[in-house]
Amino acid sequence: MAAENIYRQETITDTGTVKIVEMDASRRTDVLFRVRREEGHEISAWWMIGAFVLFSGVVVFLLSGVPGSA
Repeated sequence: MAAENIYRQETITDTGTVKIVEMDASRRTDVLFRVRREEGHEISAWWMIGAFVLFSGVVVFLLSGVPGSA
């Protein structure tokens, strides 16, 4: 484990002692969907455009079933 990939979390217990927990930065608990990718790798913009179009289509489809709309 490289030194720059270490995440240190400090917590204070009820007795006042400081507990330091060292863990791998990719295993942090505050990140829900962390994906390891190679250095310099970026996701294609077309994935985001496609996700937007698909999500918008689903929203329009679901809202078309709401009674009282124009």
